Amino acid sequence: MSEGIPGSTHCRAHAQARCVTSNLEMATTTDTSQTPTAGSLGDRLRVPSRFPYRTIAMGTIGSTLLMLAALGAGGILIRDPILGHGPLSWIRYGHGRILANVMLYSGFALIIWAWVRLGRYALAGRIGSRPIVIAAACWMAPLLVSPPLFTRDVFSYLAQGAQLLNGLDPYANGPAELGVLPDVVQNVHPLWQTTPAPYGPLFLLFAKWIVGITGNDMIAGVIATRLVLMIGLAGMLWSLPRLVKHLGGKLPITLWLAIASPMTVIHLVGGPHNDLLMLGFLTVGVLAALERKHAVAIVLVTIGMLIKPTAALALPFLVWVWANHLPGDRKVVNFFRAGAASVGIFVPVFVAGTWVSLGSFNLGWLTGLKAPTLIANWMNFPTGIGEIFYSLVNLVVDVEVSPFVTVFRAIAWVGLAAFIGWQWWLARDGGYPAIHRMAIVLLAGAIVPPPSLPWYLTWGFVVLSAFEWRRRNLAVVVAVSVFVTLVYYPTGEQALYDWWFMAGVVAASVYAAASLLRPDPLGIIAAWRGRPAEQFVPAEAPRS
Repeated sequence: MSEGIPGSTHCRAHAQARCVTSNLEMATTTDTSQTPTAGSLGDRLRVPSRFPYRTIAMGTIGSTLLMLAALGAGGILIRDPILGHGPLSWIRYGHGRILANVMLYSGFALIIWAWVRLGRYALAGRIGSRPIVIAAACWMAPLLVSPPLFTRDVFSYLAQGAQLLNGLDPYANGPAELGVLPDVVQNVHPLWQTTPAPYGPLFLLFAKWIVGITGNDMIAGVIATRLVLMIGLAGMLWSLPRLVKHLGGKLPITLWLAIASPMTVIHLVGGPHNDLLMLGFLTVGVLAALERKHAVAIVLVTIGMLIKPTAALALPFLVWVWANHLPGDRKVVNFFRAGAASVGIFVPVFVAGTWVSLGSFNLGWLTGLKAPTLIANWMNFPTGIGEIFYSLVNLVVDVEVSPFVTVFRAIAWVGLAAFIGWQWWLARDGGYPAIHRMAIVLLAGAIVPPPSLPWYLTWGFVVLSAFEWRRRNLAVVVAVSVFVTLVYYPTGEQALYDWWFMAGVVAASVYAAASLLRPDPLGIIAAWRGRPAEQFVPAEAPRS
């Protein structure tokens, strides 16, 4: 994974030695194919970057391939008005479907390749935030009109909005009860046909408005949903540069992690997923709290909770931030003042948001949160541990798997509650440490309770992106990002028990992570070009 970008005019006019910086991390970002100067790889790596056109173009080509291949390998419609049984329908069957999958994973590889290269440039200080935002926009653009990728959740969003539109309670029954809009209903995954909605009422109101406009047109409904979710992306783009100033991060790294990441580009936008909208309100709310606009912060995060209930995990931490901004040194008094004010704001916003969305104070959406627990796979580690114990016991005695999974999930819930309480107490001094612990809790809330779906990790990662990062920790994030994007097939079905496929996923994830630390870590590209790989050992990176 390497690319070279020509040196600056200053570097061409002066001796190359003057362009060498004291930070040897410059040697860890490479681009060999574009640099016009001769010399060793190490010399070329010290040349400051211009705008990374080729890296952005590579990711854009990859995204375009994803969009085209999704017509045959993604979350395709049961009755497709574009392909249907026409001359292009071959891409959905047999060899055409195989070709579509090859094209899709090739596009995915290009996006990851481009993202890792962009990360190396950002770590070395060779580019600022503007190229990263432009790259993310270019990579997202084709996916705005793509069929759903790696999920079919958007079909459930539309069906649940249709229930609300037609006077039905989406928290009482699943979309199967709809007697209208057959295309909307039939594209919902069978698992969710009779399952109540697990989403906040405000998001279902948005879905109701979308279906009210697009009707039975699923393609228009999916595109309109993505456009509405762009509100969340706009909120993130507005708040993250300001959060970085409070939390001590570096803006290019923050945007690379939170905006250009495959978890955002492919899952949140390509999916699409309503987590993107929630994150917009969450990040703006956290910023408001740090800037002492505490009432606004509680309102915004409560609205985020009415979209995706997970945002509620952030509210107790914002109370500590508020309490520590109050004058005086009577911490207990300040805590109760901030807590009372927060509750006084939360309750009317929660009641009004629920009432406006559903037409009544219907709390059925809280019980609907149980619906996702129907998903059981080892990506949720308590479920995975339960399955391991079941497999061992089942070698001796024929037993059911459900008791094992249920017990370990219960233990995990208790552990999570204790962890949240502990982190909340440690956050009592407020400030940025409280926000850091809040982000850790959001991450734990994505990992411990069932199910652990790939895009849930963005809850914590987006906030954590505004903090200071070490290079090696970023490499772990790269591995995780690639892994969780690939553990589901493009159709939305899980791939977690396809062990040969998962072995390939792990290998790709590790290679991508290693490529952030060192370009072409296995010397594959150098070997393909017929020359030995250049050897260098980068210095330990400063915090990034």
